[in-house]
Amino acid sequence: MQNDMHAAASGVSSHRSVQVCPRGAVAAERVRLVPRRLVVIGAGLVGLATALRYLEVCPEPSVTVIDKEERVASHQSGRNSGVVHTGLYYAPGSLKAALCREGRERLLEFAAAHAIPHRQVGKLVVARDAGEVPRLDQLAARGRANGLVGLRELDADEMREIEPHVVGVRAIHVPESSVIDFTQVAAVLADEVRRAGGDVVLGHAVVAIERRGRELVVRTDGGESIGAQAVAVCAGLQADRLLRLAGMEDHGYRIAPFRGSYYLLSKASSGLVRGLVYPVPDPSLPFLGVHFTPRIDGQVWVGPNAVPALAREGYGRFSFRPGDAYGLVGYPGFWRFAKGHARVGAAEVWRDLVKRAAVAEMRRYVPALSSGDVSRGPCGTRAQVLTRDGKLVDDFVLENRGNLVHVLNAPSPAATSCLAIARRIVAIITGRTSEPD
Repeated sequence: MQNDMHAAASGVSSHRSVQVCPRGAVAAERVRLVPRRLVVIGAGLVGLATALRYLEVCPEPSVTVIDKEERVASHQSGRNSGVVHTGLYYAPGSLKAALCREGRERLLEFAAAHAIPHRQVGKLVVARDAGEVPRLDQLAARGRANGLVGLRELDADEMREIEPHVVGVRAIHVPESSVIDFTQVAAVLADEVRRAGGDVVLGHAVVAIERRGRELVVRTDGGESIGAQAVAVCAGLQADRLLRLAGMEDHGYRIAPFRGSYYLLSKASSGLVRGLVYPVPDPSLPFLGVHFTPRIDGQVWVGPNAVPALAREGYGRFSFRPGDAYGLVGYPGFWRFAKGHARVGAAEVWRDLVKRAAVAEMRRYVPALSSGDVSRGPCGTRAQVLTRDGKLVDDFVLENRGNLVHVLNAPSPAATSCLAIARRIVAIITGRTSEPD
């Protein structure tokens, strides 16, 4: 477990042994190994950014991105609220803190260069009562330690100057916070990969990752066998399964999918918030609680909540897939986690099922809201690594086996950080301590 914690802190596992999948009938195949070919598994933001970065910095590169879906960003990358995070919440010195700050800068530069709409809206984190003020102060100190020079602490009157309809006793304001359409970011990344000579192969699931000497072979359900000098696995909700498919040690980790359901404010009530409005997070809990997000298209999303998902890639409130459900409830770490968060978990489920309960929570911050102002919105699923002892792994985790790099844990702010994570992956693959601009 000490090695696992070190991997989470450093982003690279200290384990070096490599196990491989059985070769079976494929061992006799002649697979053409293209010099400097990288295969990226997963056409979400991190995978596409990794492919583009490799094409930018390697001489005569060849890149193939493979995804089982028919379009890019089909899951987490295309089903989030669109917030460009600033690094406020993350432990100083963690990969999340470092890569979020770097990633934000690179993401906004990329958006400006490619005319991707984005908007700086600011974030207000609100203490509802005096009991939340100490945690708000701790959050402000963490934000400054992470380089948020524009952060301000506000009293109730100053808070109302920014958000007239929001109530609370104290707040911190982070003016740098922005929103963007991450689906469009992914689409542009895919276009840039193709323009630079890379291939984006959709509708093909990976069924094997095999090592043959110093090279790797990736097989798909379409019968293709692709030889590569390096493989980057950026598979999100399927990360743990592909880790085991590649014969790598999983350290007892399991992806625990959490479904997040959003509510929408009506057009008439969307003016009740001007920017992002968040509660003070409880460090003992894994998620942030109800929050308000103005989006690029003018809608305001509220949420998401966080309830265990019985389908990793199901986006209805009652989505169910037997294999996913059994994989979750049959894992001892899930029950240890559930026992430790039973009260909060029950409240999350209740607000998910009962709209009036969700509206009551919203009204603690925006009292002018009524039930008629709120309707049910879309759902997303967050991949979060859970340990056997019932703890959520908080930081990004990259597992490294020489020329095979596996992104095992990349929850929020992975979308914001995607270009910085990509640089880290490519630096590992190429053996460089840093990547040039």
